[in-house]
Amino acid sequence: MARKNTAEVLINGKVYTISGYESTAYLHKVATYLNEMEEQISQTENYNLLSQDEKQLLKNMNLADLYFKAEETRGTLEQQAEQKDREIYSLKHDLIDVRMENDRLTKQMEELETQLTEARKRQERVTRAASSGRRLYKPEQRL
Repeated sequence: MARKNTAEVLINGKVYTISGYESTAYLHKVATYLNEMEEQISQTENYNLLSQDEKQLLKNMNLADLYFKAEETRGTLEQQAEQKDREIYSLKHDLIDVRMENDRLTKQMEELETQLTEARKRQERVTRAASSGRRLYKPEQRL
């Protein structure tokens, strides 16, 4: 079971003791974020004229807005990752097909090279036989 961590943090000028299963560094990071958010929101026009409830509502709305935007971004990134996975899968299959075709063509090329070598040898025998005046028999006729 995970160990629960506790940290004293300063949020909006008040010290709070917060705890969670995350690291104390993470808990401090959360507190820092809340302080930065408070600083940013407090700079908006007429912020000081708002009641405490309205200030809290504004902060909550900003947090909700950030959350939904992050969720939307996450969804988009997941879709992009799935698309990339499909592309990779397709490319792997294309690669396999190309390798198989390459192997087939390499084998065909080797067979043709063998046939060419044999044809050259036959041509050389025919040329030698013709120049010496000998009669050339086909190998199957020798038997």
